[in-house]
Amino acid sequence: MKTDILAFGAHPDDVELGCGGTIAKLVSEGKICAIVDLTRGELGTRGTDETRKVEAADSAKILGVVARENLAMKDGFLENSEEYQMRIVKMVRKYRPEIVLANAIDDRHPDHAKGAKLVSDACFLAGLRKIETVLDGENQEVWRPKHIFHYIQWKNITPEFCIDISEHLDKKIAACMAFKTQFYDPTSKEPETPITSKDFYESLTYRAQDLGRLSGVAYAEGFTSEKLISLKNFDGIVW
Repeated sequence: MKTDILAFGAHPDDVELGCGGTIAKLVSEGKICAIVDLTRGELGTRGTDETRKVEAADSAKILGVVARENLAMKDGFLENSEEYQMRIVKMVRKYRPEIVLANAIDDRHPDHAKGAKLVSDACFLAGLRKIETVLDGENQEVWRPKHIFHYIQWKNITPEFCIDISEHLDKKIAACMAFKTQFYDPTSKEPETPITSKDFYESLTYRAQDLGRLSGVAYAEGFTSEKLISLKNFDGIVW
C-alpha cells in the first residue's frame, strides 16, 4: 500500500493529540494516511488494552485513515532495539510513505522521546538494501520517507513550522474524545490522571489557538523537522 503520510504514536491517542487535526486536513485534501501505534497503552491508569483497541478503531474512522495497526511493543518500556526497529521497518516498507509523523523529541512521558528516536532510526534502516524483510510471505522492497516530522505533545516545544487546522479542529477533538476512557468524563469513577482533567480537555483548543495566533491562523498544530525544509516558492504561506 502506498501512502502519503504514515503517523506513528507510542500509545494509542498520541497521534490524535499531537497531529489529529493535520491528519484530518490531509485526508480531506485527498491524501492517503495511515496510523501505526507502537504499544497497546496497557499501562494507562484508566481503561484496558482492549478498550483502547476499540477506541483506536473508532478514532481512525473519524479521521478517515486507510489503516491503523498496533505493533504490540511493551508500554512503558520502549527501547531502541533491533527487534523493535525491524517491526517499524516492515511498516515503513509496507506503507511506503512520503512523510512520517512521529512522537515529540522530548516530552513528559519517557516513551514519547524513545518512540521518536526509535521511529527515526527505523526509517533510515528501511532504506538499506542489505536489510531484508519479509511480510506476509513476500520480500519487501526498500523504502525511506522523504521527511520525518515530530509533533508536539505535553511540553511546549518551539515548532519549526505549523499546519493550519482551523477547519478541522472539531474533528481532531472528536477523534481524541473517541478515547472515552482516557480523557475528561465527569461521570467516571476511575482515578484521576493529568490527562483526565477538564483543563486538559480545554487545552486541545487553547493550545491550538495559541499556535494559530503565533502563525497567523485561527488554530494550528506545530512540528519540528529532522532536516532543513526547502520551499519551491511562497505559495501557501500565511502572511
